[in-house]
Amino acid sequence: MRFASNVYIVTGGASGIGRAITKLLSDEGALVMIADHDLHAGHDAVEEYGDRVRFTRCDVARENEVKRVVSATIRWGGRLDGVVNNAGLANPAIGPIEKLELSVWNTFIATNLTGAFLCAKHAIAGLRRSHGAIVNIGSTRAVQSEPETLPYSASKGGIAALTHSLAISLGPEIRVNCIEPGWIATSTFAARDRRKAPKLSKRDHAQHPAGRVGTPEDIANLCAWLLSAEAGFVTGAVYVSDGGMTRKMIYL
Repeated sequence: MRFASNVYIVTGGASGIGRAITKLLSDEGALVMIADHDLHAGHDAVEEYGDRVRFTRCDVARENEVKRVVSATIRWGGRLDGVVNNAGLANPAIGPIEKLELSVWNTFIATNLTGAFLCAKHAIAGLRRSHGAIVNIGSTRAVQSEPETLPYSASKGGIAALTHSLAISLGPEIRVNCIEPGWIATSTFAARDRRKAPKLSKRDHAQHPAGRVGTPEDIANLCAWLLSAEAGFVTGAVYVSDGGMTRKMIYL
């Protein structure tokens, strides 16, 4: 119970990686506020994980909603020990750049990057009091791309830069780190009525030097360590968790 009496906000915590982080933190004694736009998945997570988890509907791109979530969390838990900026639009493919609408670009940046900035901005006062931590969830798309994924990749590259900028600006009171997940099969951490086993082939697993596609628990375990006192000498760092996929040379 290394997080007993601690209080955290997990954005996008109703499903996928965020839900796995919520479960692990609450299993280890923390109070966790899920901030998510998905009402159904949010309420389902609260029912599944119990009294140490609460849910507030939130669009992280809207500053007034972020302020409301932070205030509600501190009222509930009496303190704030950490924020996990996980919320984001997850479909990277948007078509050719010459057909990309500015509104689509702005939506990706607002949710994936500005949302993390807003959550950090409004959590700072509470985190300074507790000497807390922020973990930003980026993506290996920050360092490699497929075609026609511009706004997603740009937003995730921004998350990496935001991380070290926040770490230098907020230290030593607040530590800030980033995780860049690779291929993570998230369907086992959907709402219970949407949950299903991932459909993965031997070839999917073989693309990874670690021998398998990642799981939400892989990222949750790393996130929990970065939030804990065990990582007290770690700030401004970016951790790639991708089973070695970005290090593997592929010849076609």
